[in-house]
Amino acid sequence: MKIPFVEPVICLSVFALTLNSPLTTQYVYRRIWEETGNYSIALESNTSECAKNKSSPIFAFQEEVQKKVSLFNLQMDISGLIPGLVSTFVFLSHSDHGGRKFPLILSSVGALANSAWLCLLSYFALPVQLLIASTFIGALFGNYTTLLGASFAYIVDQCKEKKQRTIRIAIIDFLFGVVSGLTGLSSGYFIRGLGFVWSFLIVTVALFVNLLYVLFFLEDSMKESSSQNISVSWTETFKNLFHRTYMLFKNASGEQRSLCCLLLFTMITYFFVTIGVSPIFVLYELDSPLCWDEVLIGYGSALGSFTFFSSFLGIWLFSYCMDDIHMAFIGTFTTMVGMAMTAFARTTLMMFLVRLPFLFTVMPLSVLRSMISKVVRSTEQGTMFACLAFLETLGGITAVSTFNGIYSATVAWYKGFVFLLSAVLLVIPTISLCVVKYVSRNTGSYVLLIQEESSEDASDR
Repeated sequence: MKIPFVEPVICLSVFALTLNSPLTTQYVYRRIWEETGNYSIALESNTSECAKNKSSPIFAFQEEVQKKVSLFNLQMDISGLIPGLVSTFVFLSHSDHGGRKFPLILSSVGALANSAWLCLLSYFALPVQLLIASTFIGALFGNYTTLLGASFAYIVDQCKEKKQRTIRIAIIDFLFGVVSGLTGLSSGYFIRGLGFVWSFLIVTVALFVNLLYVLFFLEDSMKESSSQNISVSWTETFKNLFHRTYMLFKNASGEQRSLCCLLLFTMITYFFVTIGVSPIFVLYELDSPLCWDEVLIGYGSALGSFTFFSSFLGIWLFSYCMDDIHMAFIGTFTTMVGMAMTAFARTTLMMFLVRLPFLFTVMPLSVLRSMISKVVRSTEQGTMFACLAFLETLGGITAVSTFNGIYSATVAWYKGFVFLLSAVLLVIPTISLCVVKYVSRNTGSYVLLIQEESSEDASDR
């Protein structure tokens, strides 16, 4: 019996991703700390090893560790850049004809292999530099943007009425928030109670169950079989992927093409800032003057994940009284305020309070995905989400690498600089949203596209 719901795949993948991310960051932090200082950190707490007094000898040492960790993260991100870009674009573009399960299976296999390798690396205390090689190999099978892109395309295939897309995509973000929030809340207790090896093993088991579900239980949203394309060579298939992407923009009218490019630019610039700065939060919290332990980091991660739930509520409520683009404005502005406040957070209470302006951080991403899906035809959804996932992969890895490099260069003289820079950079998607609103109001192209899609669906019935 096949099940036509991709939500379990998203829940299991988000659980694994949310637990694996702080685990990996803190594991690398501890390993580099031990290798640099030649002594270990107790799992019960790392507060005693974090110096708040700048005159303390350990203060300069922990600044050196911060630099090394951010540079190591930079190397890992760069190693997965090229294979991640190619695999994401090829797999998602191919899903328009080969089915949505194809990229879901491959990205699940890659995530499972990477998690299993982390178990072995932590159990045998292998050189931490081997993480760079595992990141490269895992990216060949796709990454989380591949899985999310295929999941969103799967949902769009099922949403015959275009007005339901915004809410349906928001529901996915809601599930993302609930699972990641609960996982983030417990991540510190996983490390403290089980250690890194067993925690990584739990992630591996979750990803294994996820792969079994995709392989044997998930129904493909596309009814056409890909068997008719078996005789086509891989070279021709690869050419067809780029041809479909070219035709996606070529066949559109001037206004439609402009609107599509504007929406893509807006989403990617917003995504660039929010994704790029997100890993810096853990490093920022580990360093003085906060000196958080793994439990407090878990609490912070849970509060950060709550933004998915609050963004879903925001979309659900605001959709009754305002357009999509106004919801995107609200989310962008509040995120800008949150970034600026984080730069000046110096106490635990203040660091928890700065999460309040981030309540609607995910809202622009959900809304813009919905708006982009309405610009193209139903037969072009996979190609459009492939372009979006390609840009997200490129922008995400570039952003994380860039912000890690900036944090490494500025942590010694001002730790909050990277957050102030993020607040300034968010002005770019804000201006782009103004342009989108102007173009939509003066050409009516966005409304026209929705009407054309509705009339096409009616004629098909």
